[in-house]
Amino acid sequence: MRFGKLASALALTLVAVTAAACGGGDDDANAPKKLVYWASNQGTSLDHDKEVLQPQLDAFEKQTGIEVQLEVIGWPDLLNRILAATTSGAGPDVLNIGNTWSASLQATGALLPFDDATLERIGGKGRFLGPSLAATGAEGQPPAAVPLYGQAYGLYYNKKLFKEAGIERPPATWEELIETGKKLTKDGQWGLTLQAGQVTENAHYASILGAQHGAEFFAADGKPQLASDQAVAALQQYVDLMQKHKIVNPSNAEYTDTAKSLKDVADGKAAMFMNQAAAGSFELAGMNMDDLGVAPIPLPANPPAGHRKVTSFVAGINLAVFENSKNREGALEFVKFLTSTPAQVELNKTYGSLPVVNDAYSDPAFQGADVKVFQDTLSNTAEPMPQVPQESQFETLVGTAMKEMFADVAAGKPVDPASIKSKLVQADEQLAAGS
Repeated sequence: MRFGKLASALALTLVAVTAAACGGGDDDANAPKKLVYWASNQGTSLDHDKEVLQPQLDAFEKQTGIEVQLEVIGWPDLLNRILAATTSGAGPDVLNIGNTWSASLQATGALLPFDDATLERIGGKGRFLGPSLAATGAEGQPPAAVPLYGQAYGLYYNKKLFKEAGIERPPATWEELIETGKKLTKDGQWGLTLQAGQVTENAHYASILGAQHGAEFFAADGKPQLASDQAVAALQQYVDLMQKHKIVNPSNAEYTDTAKSLKDVADGKAAMFMNQAAAGSFELAGMNMDDLGVAPIPLPANPPAGHRKVTSFVAGINLAVFENSKNREGALEFVKFLTSTPAQVELNKTYGSLPVVNDAYSDPAFQGADVKVFQDTLSNTAEPMPQVPQESQFETLVGTAMKEMFADVAAGKPVDPASIKSKLVQADEQLAAGS
């Protein structure tokens, strides 16, 4: 389904959400209780996620007698599937959402609000990390979801390739990133790999680099203002990694998932990758973990006026319950289970992400120096994506525009400030029109 139709669907849900039956609830009290769970792709493949999650689902069924029917959905399709479910009512009982979508999906009324009483039923608000809990919906409203996996962006690098090139440390500034990338781009090897064909990832970097340039994509009253000079400069900076500086393989314009970039770094085909916490996935991709290093994403050496010291957005995955689930009690039990300390330790250890409950950090798996990089980033240099109802549309419009820019670069067509400005003006107009 194309974005215009999706946006129309989202607009419809702002006035009414159908109360049709959804998911895996079962009206027959004598029948085995079931839940339908839509999980996001966190590992190296959809099958890998099933392998990671199934033991947890089995443990939950043993504990509660509730069977969970799992479907893992890739990121290119997840938002579309969720939006369709909010209008049809034929959705799951429990689902993962990118935390940046929280305010948008909250506005549909399709998700169960986690008011204070509901939060108490899953262990209480105080169990969760403050920054992660803050990215669960619009300010002043009950959260539309609760955190599941905490994440922040960092710069992963192949220490073996750095050593072979005589580079002693990871880059700390954007200028050093480019210089380092050029030294490491040679003989079929590239300085940096990007998920340049992935809409959501592109939008995340628009937000991070936009903050470094001082861009504000929405005004205080919620009006979109995407086409600022600061935003244009940020997008140009990102696209120029492939276009001007040539430290990114043009084939990355077709990279739509994390697995290919992880594999490139593991195989020595690329030296650096800017991404969310994913150490466990690197290992599964064949990385020698002794060769993997991580540092904060660089900041500009000479930041422009109005810049903000941002190296990540408040990243992560949230867990939501559909309002019209027929098995709400079971759904909340499942949320409580997945956010329990044992499940948080096991799942985040496997995925290389960060626990979202305080108690889990006593586990030795989260005491290492690399984990501390992400914890520090999340606490000190991370900024939430815009917490506005149009956030998911913002991601789709801007991320798609950037995907098209990278495709143009790969095809030899130049991308300049004027062409970037034109795409952002068009996105502004679409947002303002509610389409």
